[in-house]
Amino acid sequence: MALSGVEIFKLLPKTNCKKCGFPTCLAFAMALAQGKVELAKCPDVSEESKKLLGAASAPPIRMFPLGTGDKAAKVGGENVLFRHDKKFINPSVFAINIKDTLSNDELTKKVEEVITSEIDRVGQKLRVDAISIEFASGNAQQYESAVKLISEKAPNTIIILNCKDASAADAAVKIVAARKPLLYCATEENAEAMANIAKTHKVPLGVYADGLAALSSLTEKIKGIGVEDLVIDSGAKNAKGILELNTQVRRSALKKSFKPLGYPIINFVLREDPVLEACIASVAVAKYGSIVVLNSIEKWKNLALFTIRQNIYTDPQVPMQVEQKVYKIGEATENSPLLITTNFSLTYFIVAGEVENSKVPTWLAIMDCEGLSVLTAWAAGKFTAGKIAQFIKESGVENQVKNKELIIPGMVAILSGSVEDKLEGWKVTVGPREANAIPTFLKTRSA
Repeated sequence: MALSGVEIFKLLPKTNCKKCGFPTCLAFAMALAQGKVELAKCPDVSEESKKLLGAASAPPIRMFPLGTGDKAAKVGGENVLFRHDKKFINPSVFAINIKDTLSNDELTKKVEEVITSEIDRVGQKLRVDAISIEFASGNAQQYESAVKLISEKAPNTIIILNCKDASAADAAVKIVAARKPLLYCATEENAEAMANIAKTHKVPLGVYADGLAALSSLTEKIKGIGVEDLVIDSGAKNAKGILELNTQVRRSALKKSFKPLGYPIINFVLREDPVLEACIASVAVAKYGSIVVLNSIEKWKNLALFTIRQNIYTDPQVPMQVEQKVYKIGEATENSPLLITTNFSLTYFIVAGEVENSKVPTWLAIMDCEGLSVLTAWAAGKFTAGKIAQFIKESGVENQVKNKELIIPGMVAILSGSVEDKLEGWKVTVGPREANAIPTFLKTRSA
């Protein structure tokens, strides 16, 4: 049972040292009781108190890693219902489901789709994270062969062993146990056998039951066997079920401190229609799905789902931004044009991409505007003539360009005169209003 703030306070040093970032130990205790802070923030708490406070300080939703190495992913650990309250922590893991009935060539082709799925979007590497290997053949030897082939072809990819047959699962786990795969799944019928396999090999276990009452009862049973790292599946398959049941699970864990449902959620959204599958998957990402298993991973679908996931799991209170400096795009020389814009990540990558498309070597000055877009930064007084002039002077770019000409975004053409007044010896040119016009603009100037 979770401890109250007052009960936690009794176990703290009571020094009011403020090292934890709170004005008093009581304030820290109240925050700890609400799951808003971790016990590790208090450097002076005794070892005895740490043991007693373990349950109170643990995240309401258990967190643990899937996979190993640089492509491992953490699931769980979330402590808010809404991202405007506090940033969601661990992005949803995308997995493709592959049946063991496919030929070796077909399995290899599917694995290749996963390996080549990585894209760079606004400075982040986004990819399909996992492969779910389904025991569809009913043949343990065939399943073992498929697991071995896929694990060899995708040595760094997270593996989900989608197999309810305990004997087949046991043989398959032995092949990839060192990679910390997710074993899916334990049901009411095979719970004890699957839990023992997961316990023996120290791997996370997926738990399936139809409905939350049966699911919570089953997680308690498995936890009693000694398996702590669980992923839960309520049986929700369509958008309505995912929305309702995932929300109930998250609310139960966060608002009611109901430990039997305090685990990451896995949603199988398998559909033959890729558009429908993408729509249902987007609901799972938006509504607390820690692992989303797909039937196919077309590139257009990946881009849509990667973008949704990236937007959901960024901090809405801290805009994504890049470092303030003058970037060299292509083999820019002293005769190359100089553009300026703000350091909002999306702005930078769109502008830089269009400059690269133009094939015109260019200097791109990125000014720190606290991660705001051009118009927003201008309206907030962060992208003004005075600040632009100061940045250009301090950047040292005037020593890199022969023709002292600064091209400003067309959206803030109104600044051209005042920027020119403040940058003595410089010419200010108004560039395109939209980034997609940059290639034509640059090519025309260099012709």
